Amino acid sequence: MAERLLIVEDEAALRDSLKRVFERDGYEVSSSDNAETALQLFDVAVPDLILCDIILPGMDGIEFLKTVRARSKDQMVIMMTAYASIETAVAALRAGARDYILKPVIHEELKRIVRIALNERALKAENEILKRQIAAQFDFLTIIGESKIIKALIEQVKLIADSRSNVLILGETGTGKELFTRAIHHNSSRRDKPFVPINCSAIPDHLLESELFGYVKGAFTGANQNKRGLFEEADQGTVFLDEIGDLSPHLQSKLLRVIDDHEIRPIGSTRSRKVDIRFIAATNRDIVHAVKEGRLREDLFYRINVVTLYLPPLRERKEDIPILAERFLNRYANELGKGNLKLDPSVEMILLEYAWPGNIRELRNIMERAALISRGQTIRKEDIPEELTGQRSFTAEGVDRRLSIKEYTKEFIRKHQADMNEQQLADCLGITRKALWEKRKRWDLLRQ
Repeated sequence: MAERLLIVEDEAALRDSLKRVFERDGYEVSSSDNAETALQLFDVAVPDLILCDIILPGMDGIEFLKTVRARSKDQMVIMMTAYASIETAVAALRAGARDYILKPVIHEELKRIVRIALNERALKAENEILKRQIAAQFDFLTIIGESKIIKALIEQVKLIADSRSNVLILGETGTGKELFTRAIHHNSSRRDKPFVPINCSAIPDHLLESELFGYVKGAFTGANQNKRGLFEEADQGTVFLDEIGDLSPHLQSKLLRVIDDHEIRPIGSTRSRKVDIRFIAATNRDIVHAVKEGRLREDLFYRINVVTLYLPPLRERKEDIPILAERFLNRYANELGKGNLKLDPSVEMILLEYAWPGNIRELRNIMERAALISRGQTIRKEDIPEELTGQRSFTAEGVDRRLSIKEYTKEFIRKHQADMNEQQLADCLGITRKALWEKRKRWDLLRQ
């Protein structure tokens, strides 16, 4: 689609020549000899860029510029004038002009300026789209789960997302600590500022300090130029300190000063710089025990522990396992072009009984593998790793205990009625929902 230009110029010869030049280059061009008519054209079809003379009959170019910018604050306008003065240039730029050029107009130069301005506009639009996509990716709706504990956690995160308070997130590996951190950042007023994740255990201690604080030229051997640290890059944004318990005592002390004084000092510098950072820290270890043992400073613990979020392991939210498995399975099936895949009821039972030491990350990997190697539209037992099926199952326990079919069915319903809905229970037992309801009523196992 051709980019649209609006030319507002009362000198007919210049207006017509500019129109021909830009139409020859593929632009869609409309023109007017006065501001009032130009505003009518603007309301019919908003142009990508406006070229406007400052001296016009009736409403002048500066007033036209202010009016246009009031209607569309991002509208790009380039002003033209034959009467150069500092006062008119300043007035045009203050009113929101993208640029200011002098007559007589050199066509090639004007075309270059217009192209640069439109490229800048396109880049800005792409950035806005990207920001919206990122925000949507970390919207609260992307946190999957119907369990009470997850719903309560989401409500808690909504309450604290837009505060300035530091947050500590606790949970085992693979429970989604970074996902929640990004959701907090992208639902706060800092969403358009940097989000900087730092894995404190992945960078050697002697390198981590220079990464966090930066350095000045000559601070140490090899420091041939100044380098901005990650804390300075994150100014006005959010820093995610993953595995904060692995910070050395020296860096814990320096981090404490950043939190308390909102200042950083690059290595080798004698001057501090102000920063505004919200810290979100996380760990999969017993952080209270780390404080008691002296591995984490107590004063630092209290600074980062203003708000604490505990992310439950998957084994504590089993009702979410089928939902998560289905979501991951659909994602990878779509990527592989396999259409809709579904879990065999026996596989769903295996997933529910597994302990999930790797939590959500492990479930995601297993669903990716299953989608990849499945030959039909149903994921069966042979499509999942043996370690999932090799553990003691409820069925095996029932055989060992020599349960009758009736006793097995009763025990199965009692054990899994909190984890499954009616259809899932019926499918796993190989009976209809009506038969399941009758058995539950006969054995007094109806849901409360």
